[in-house]
Amino acid sequence: MSKNGTGWKDIPIGGLILEAGNASKYLTGGWKVQSPVHDKAKCINCLVCWIYCPDSAILVKDGKIAGFDLDHCKGCGICAEECPPKIKAIEMKKDE
Repeated sequence: MSKNGTGWKDIPIGGLILEAGNASKYLTGGWKVQSPVHDKAKCINCLVCWIYCPDSAILVKDGKIAGFDLDHCKGCGICAEECPPKIKAIEMKKDE
């Protein structure tokens, strides 16, 4: 039994989404070791990165990339990988 009176049986199983729409409450950005960096000069705003991002961490405003939600980005690099090869407007940089 912990200090606050709850035992291990009272704690939800890790990784479970217990109610619809609550994934946004989990700030998973602290898991990453690298972060995406967007080069606006190279970007053609095709939004392929936005489509493939598994965390919905790419922010779009008026049909253009507006930045990244680093509180939810896990640093997987899919956005950088899926950016068209001739463009490469997203680069992954190691977090310090």
